[in-house]
Amino acid sequence: MALLINDLCIACDVCLVACPNKAITAGEDIFYINPDQCTECVGHHAVSQCVKVCPVRACVPDPDHPESKDELQTKYEHLKALKAA
Repeated sequence: MALLINDLCIACDVCLVACPNKAITAGEDIFYINPDQCTECVGHHAVSQCVKVCPVRACVPDPDHPESKDELQTKYEHLKALKAA
């Protein structure tokens, strides 16, 4: 499933540069993960990078966007094809 950033976020921005899909953007108070671009780093890394670098554990699974590893892989392949075009 895609990830989201909850209200524990301290807006430190370490997740922003860690995201290989550029799915994270700054919101008014906290950062936001675009679920259409989040693959939980499938295709890039074995571990979700935002989860790995977040000092307050604000990056968590998004219950509104459940996806299997196969679905995340398919999303990664789609995003990769769009970048290549």
